[in-house]
Order: sequence, then C-alpha cells, then structure tokens
Amino acid sequence: QVQLVESGGGLVQAGGSLRLSCAASGRTFSSYAIGWFRQAPGKEREFVASITWRSGNSIYTNSVKGRFTISRDIAKNTVDLQMNSLKPEDTAVYYCAARSEIASRYDNWGQGTQVTVSS
Repeated sequence: QVQLVESGGGLVQAGGSLRLSCAASGRTFSSYAIGWFRQAPGKEREFVASITWRSGNSIYTNSVKGRFTISRDIAKNTVDLQMNSLKPEDTAVYYCAARSEIASRYDNWGQGTQVTVSS
C-alpha cells in the first residue's frame, strides 16, 4: 500500500523560502508520477507541480513557475518542493500525491503540511 508523508511546512515571511519533502513508500515508483497540490482556506485544492519518477520530467502551475522547483531523490524515495520568493497567497495546506503514469487521477494522498507566509 502506497504511503506518502509530507514534512517541512511552517511559518515564513514573504520573500522567504521553505523546502517541503514527500517520503514515498509501499511500492516501486518507477512508473509513477508524484505531484504537489495545495488548498487554501475557503478554496478548492489546486495543482502546484508534478514530476515523473522515471524521467524526472516536471510541470508547474503558472503562478509558481520560476519560484518553485520540484525534484526527486530515487535513492531516498523522496520528492521535494523547493519554494522560493514566497508570497502570502502561497499560504495553504500542501499535499503530495501519487498516480500511475498512465492514470489521469491521483489516487494516493499524504496527510498534508501547513505553509503560512506572513506579509
């Protein structure tokens, strides 16, 4: 059974940086994609970034391009999200999720980690 555990959230001032980590276990992820999502209070969950385990190809939502970087460490089975130049609007609970490369939906989710950016 796939398990995803996020860590690294916290409180930071605007312009600062945080690094989130998603520890994945329970299966081989070579044919999977790992994504980061976020949900702000009163808003729907939105896609932030994703990376394919096999090739390392990544995509980002427009609002974080140039500020966030997603990466994977195959040896450690982790996917990190480096967040720079943080803005108050980045405040949200951040979730990592996993899906098969051939699937259209993410069906395994972590418990989330809170990121708060103060102005």
